[in-house]
Amino acid sequence: MPDFLFPYGKGFLSYTVPSSRFRGEMVSLLHRYRPSKPQEELVDESLSHPVGTLPLHKLAEGKKRAVLVASDHTRPVPSRIIIPRMLAEMRRGNPAIDITILVATGCHRETCPSELEAKFGPEISGNERIVVHNCDSPDMANLGKLPSGGDLVVNRLAAETDLLAAEGCIEPHFFAGYSGGRKSILPGIAGRGTVLYNHNAKFIAHPAARAGVLDGNPVHEDMMFAARAARLAFICNVVINAEKEVIYAVSGDCDAAHREGAAFLSARCAAPRAGADIVISTNGGYPLDQNIYQAVKGMTAAEAAVKKGGVIIMIAESADGHGGEEFYKTFRDEKNIDRMLASFMNTPPEKTCADQWQSQIFARVLKHARIVYVSNAPCGMVRDLHMIPARSVGEAVEKADAMTGGNPSIAVIPDGVSVIVT
Repeated sequence: MPDFLFPYGKGFLSYTVPSSRFRGEMVSLLHRYRPSKPQEELVDESLSHPVGTLPLHKLAEGKKRAVLVASDHTRPVPSRIIIPRMLAEMRRGNPAIDITILVATGCHRETCPSELEAKFGPEISGNERIVVHNCDSPDMANLGKLPSGGDLVVNRLAAETDLLAAEGCIEPHFFAGYSGGRKSILPGIAGRGTVLYNHNAKFIAHPAARAGVLDGNPVHEDMMFAARAARLAFICNVVINAEKEVIYAVSGDCDAAHREGAAFLSARCAAPRAGADIVISTNGGYPLDQNIYQAVKGMTAAEAAVKKGGVIIMIAESADGHGGEEFYKTFRDEKNIDRMLASFMNTPPEKTCADQWQSQIFARVLKHARIVYVSNAPCGMVRDLHMIPARSVGEAVEKADAMTGGNPSIAVIPDGVSVIVT
């Protein structure tokens, strides 16, 4: 009988799947990768050989101010490795350059001081100028219109700097195609209205707004336009394995380098569909399983594998609870999924509500399958979100068995955010 360890917070939950019921494991090959050399060396090599642009130290020459966009507490980007090297590169080209690290929170909550120290380490958090982006700040800059028609509003620090660079992590993204690259700008440091417009219902429902798709994806096209308009000059993006180790790094132009990284990833993260009555998935553990809102990402991988009307067992510690007030209220207050989806599709882009995109995708998953949610979140909260709570994988399987009847088949996705089910 196959034994599995499922990432859960900063630890794991174990479960043994009966052999007679096991239909397969869908896992990214990246999970089996180990760094070919020290992680720092991989990043250094990418910075020394950028794709599609000059090295960062050359771009810094003659510039007075620079803004380095960094990921926030919800992203598994190894900033302790990347940020010091990007700072050193800029100062190598211009020792006097004035650098601000701008934390790209998007519409997430503010990253707190202890999270900043955990993210960057005490040396950087204690000695560098760090500003946490606030999407509702009145001090923003309007850069015109997105191709979709929405206003492009971004953090003024980034809009008015002489050199704009960003770090990032490339992973499959459930509606933007891939994370990383241009996403550091939109949604990373954009105004709330800009993010909401980009995440409108028709874009989210578009057939190209799926994991692994860039060309023809309207969400990506808006994001790419925003990065160019904000003059994002340089990125350093990495691909990580299950241990959050850097196994690949690419630097350079925000489109060319990102596409090169996406090509590396896509060749290694696709997994053939193992259809089953019950599919067990996770959000890859901390930091992506801190709340239910983020866990929708891992559910979409299971959605692609579970049989219609089957059961998804989603494992996510969710120490921060639901993670989105409007997301939570939407499901607490509306029990009819069809009515909810119709309401989303009838909402004009400029009227897109906070968390509507996540609610739309979550509702789509709920329409396809029932969900048993393994977490530490309050049971009442889980039920309000149309799911069945459980505290262990074994308890979740027992509940799923009772819901499906017979001897239901089981498939496993150890990390739902790192794999594209084909």
